[in-house]
Amino acid sequence: MKMFDNTRPVLSAAALAATLAIGAVGFAGSASLAFAQQGMPPGGNAGTDNMSGTTGNATVGGSSTDNTSAGNVNGEGMPQVQQQGDVSYVSGGVGQDESKALQAAEHSWPLALRFTGPKSEFLADVHVQITDAHGASVLDATSRGPYMLVRVRPGRYTVHVSHAGVDKKSAVTVSSNGRARAAFVW
Repeated sequence: MKMFDNTRPVLSAAALAATLAIGAVGFAGSASLAFAQQGMPPGGNAGTDNMSGTTGNATVGGSSTDNTSAGNVNGEGMPQVQQQGDVSYVSGGVGQDESKALQAAEHSWPLALRFTGPKSEFLADVHVQITDAHGASVLDATSRGPYMLVRVRPGRYTVHVSHAGVDKKSAVTVSSNGRARAAFVW
């Protein structure tokens, strides 16, 4: 770097390029953070965003407004929480971050379901129907991965699941201060 009297330092071409690259990375990181804080993917227009109405296809797993997509995250790898009537649920766990997030969150959900194959491989696209003690359906959804966490009121339920044409069911009781777990293996 050369210095002249009463002037700023003059950078070499390599030093200037490095400075610009660092600045661009810093700007991109700031932009990603700003978009993330607004619930938008970096780039601001993947899927249909609520600000400009433009569309793109940079979001993996769905658009930024697709509530059924495992591609939506609430932060820390947690998939989007879904609502069906007065029951909320979340499913996924295909990726390592999402899997860890769902496992860590299990303790705060009344009902946790897990779906695996005969060799303990994780399964996705499992149809789940939960009925109450009177046979009324409280949830009818498809799990996007091997884990599904469900917030239901205390009571007795039957969990009906179906994958690759094979149906299974399990009776579970969610106590007022406890949690119920059910694992299904095909």
